[in-house]
Amino acid sequence: MIRLYNTLTRKKEDFQTLEPNVVKMYVCGVTVYNDAHVGHAMSAIVFDIIRRYLEYRGYSVRHVMNYTDVDDKIINRANALGEDPLKLSQRYIEDYANDLKNLNVLPATSNPQVSKTMPLIIEFIQGLIQREAAYAASNGDVYFSVTEDKDYGKLSGRKLDDMQAGARIEVGEAKNHPMDFALWKAAKPGEISWDSPWGKGRPGWHIECSAMNLAELGEQIDIHGGGNDLIFPHHENEIAQTESYTGKQFSRYWIHNGMLQLGGEKMSKSLGNIVSIKDFLKTRDADVMRMLVLMGSYRAPLIFNDETQDAAEKSLERIKSALRPASPSGKELPAGTAAELVTQADSTKQAFTDAMDDDFNSPLALAALYELVKAINTSRDNGANDSQLAPAQNMLRELTGVFGLQLKEKTGSSEDEAKVVALIAERTEARKQKQWARSDELRDQLKAMGVTIEDSKDGTTWRWG
Repeated sequence: MIRLYNTLTRKKEDFQTLEPNVVKMYVCGVTVYNDAHVGHAMSAIVFDIIRRYLEYRGYSVRHVMNYTDVDDKIINRANALGEDPLKLSQRYIEDYANDLKNLNVLPATSNPQVSKTMPLIIEFIQGLIQREAAYAASNGDVYFSVTEDKDYGKLSGRKLDDMQAGARIEVGEAKNHPMDFALWKAAKPGEISWDSPWGKGRPGWHIECSAMNLAELGEQIDIHGGGNDLIFPHHENEIAQTESYTGKQFSRYWIHNGMLQLGGEKMSKSLGNIVSIKDFLKTRDADVMRMLVLMGSYRAPLIFNDETQDAAEKSLERIKSALRPASPSGKELPAGTAAELVTQADSTKQAFTDAMDDDFNSPLALAALYELVKAINTSRDNGANDSQLAPAQNMLRELTGVFGLQLKEKTGSSEDEAKVVALIAERTEARKQKQWARSDELRDQLKAMGVTIEDSKDGTTWRWG
C-alpha cells in the first residue's frame, strides 16, 4: 500500500484512487512570460518521479499540467517588448516544453491553456454567481465571496478572522469582504480581453486552474500538486471555488514540493539570482538536477549550489560504475556467490519499493540502490563475468529508470579519443621505463581532459568522467 503525505490533513494516508488503478493528477504549471528556471525544473521533476513510480506500481496516470498564458506578468512583458501577449506566451510554452524534454520529464497527458478554456471559465463563474458563492461588482469585476464558504482556509490552516485583520481593499476594488478574490477582472486600456456577461475582461488567476481541471479530469481528482508556495492563496482558492461549484470534494490528496534555494537564499528576480534551465544544462547533465531532487525529501527545501551539484554528480558516477562491463580478467564466480548477487538484486527491489511506498522516500530508495551498486562492484572485483553481472545490472537499470535517470556515459569526439589513446600508450611506456614523474604528468593531463583511468594487472582502462 502506497502512503503519501496529504497537505489537507497534515498526515500520511493510504493512497486510494477514485477509479481502480487510475490516477487523475493535476499539477500547476508555469506562467509563461520568461525563460523557465531551475525552481520550475525541481517541481516538474518531483511530479515526474511520482508519476513514474505510480505507473511502475501498475497505475494508469492521467497527468495534467496547465500553462497560464493570460496574466499580468505576460501582459506587462509583452507591452515592454511590443509583442502580442498570446504570441509571446506561446513562444515560451514551446521553450518550456523543450526544457522539460531535455530534463527527461515525461510529457503530460494534456497541457491545457487559459486562453483556450475561456468559455468554460465564464460558465464556471456564472455557476458560482447562481449558487450565490460569487457576485458581480459595479466596476465590472466578479469576486468569490469567502464568507459563503464555511470551510475557507482548511488547506492552509488559516482562519478567516485572522486573515481579515491583515487584509485591506485596494483602490479600485469593489469587494464586499477584504479576502474576497477576483474571478473576473474588468479590462483596462491596452490589455488583452474577452467578452463576458460582465463586460470585456479576463479571468483571475485561481479560477483558471479550477476550470481547466474540470475540463480535463472532471469534478473530482486524486492528486493536486504544486510548489508549497501555492498552498495559499492559489490552492486554497481553487478548493473554495471548485467545491462551491460542484458540491463535492475536489481533490483527495494535496502534494506540495519544497522550494529551491540558491546557496541558502530564495531564488528571485529582485535578487538577480535566477538560474535558467537552459543555463544549467550548458554545464551540467540533466541527471544532476534529477539526482539533486532524489537525494532529499521532495517536501523539503532544496539547496542548489556548486557543492550540492558536485555531490549529485559523484552519486551518479557511483551508480554508473556498477553498469560497466566485467574486468577482462574476469572468469566466473562460484555458483553460490553468483546466486548471492541475484538475491541482493531481489532484496534491493523490495527495499526500493518499500521506501517509495512510504511517501516517495527517494533518499531511502537511493540507499537501497547503493547496496546493489556495492554488491555488483564487489562481484566484478572478485572475477564475475558479464553474464553473472547482467541480472543485477538489469535490476539496477530498471529501478534507476523508475527515477527517470538516463545514466549516460560521457563521450568525446573521435579526435579526443585518439588523443586519449595516444597519451595512455605513452604513459604505459613511461611506467615500463619506471619514469614515474612522467607517468604522473600524463595522468594529470588525462584528468584535466575529463578522463578517468584505472590500472590493473591486465593493463590500463579509461573512461570519460
